[in-house]
Amino acid sequence: MSKTERLFQLLNLLRNRRRAITASALAEAMEVSERTVYRDIQSLMAMGVPVEGEAGIGYRLQPDFQLPPLMFTNEELVALALGAKMVRSWGDQSLGSSAMAALEKIQAALPTRLNQHLEEIPLLAPPINPHPQFSVHSEKLREAIRERRVLNMEYVKESGEESQRLVQPLGMVFWGKVWTLLSWCELRDAYRNFRVDRIISLSNTQQFFDIGPEKSLQHYLNTWCEVD
Repeated sequence: MSKTERLFQLLNLLRNRRRAITASALAEAMEVSERTVYRDIQSLMAMGVPVEGEAGIGYRLQPDFQLPPLMFTNEELVALALGAKMVRSWGDQSLGSSAMAALEKIQAALPTRLNQHLEEIPLLAPPINPHPQFSVHSEKLREAIRERRVLNMEYVKESGEESQRLVQPLGMVFWGKVWTLLSWCELRDAYRNFRVDRIISLSNTQQFFDIGPEKSLQHYLNTWCEVD
C-alpha cells in the first residue's frame, strides 16, 4: 500500500468515528505499525487536516471537518455501486476487495444526501462464483499480463484432453459466464483463447515477451481466434 493510499484510509477511519480512536486501533485496522500511524498522522496535520490528539485517548477529526463533495449524479452512483458489486461477485478476491475499498472511498467523500441514496440502491449482484478455479489463477494471470511474462500452463480441453503450453498472456475477458485468457500460444505459434476454469496449473518462467503490431491485445481483438 502506498503512502497516499494509507493516508486516505487513515482519513476515512477518522471520519467514520465520532469518538477518538487510539493509534493501536488504527494500526490494527490498517495492518501497519503504530510508528507508521504516528508518522501518517503528522503528514495529515502538515497537509492542514484538523486532527486532534490526546495522550492515552487517541485521535479524532474536528467535528466540522468535511472533504469537498464529489459531483456525481444519481445514475452515476448507481453505475459505480453496481459495478463494484459485480467485480466483487465475478472477479477474484483481490479485485473484489479493491472494488469495494474504492466504493468506500467514494462514500466517504459524498455528502450525506448522496451517501444515503447509494446505500439504498435496490440493485444486487450476489457473490456467486460458479467457477472457483478462476479465483485460483486470476491474480497470477493478471500479474503475468502486466509484466509480460511467459507462463507454463497445464490445460484441459473441453474433450478432456490435457496439454502443456507456454503462453504469452495478453488479456482476460469475462463473457457473462466464464473468464477466458487471451494469449499467444507458443505451441501453436498463434493466438489462442483459453478458459480460465480449465487451467489445471500455472507457473512463471524467466522468459518475457514483447508486443507489436502483429501480436498484441488490440490485434487479437481484431482477429477471429480458435478456442482450444
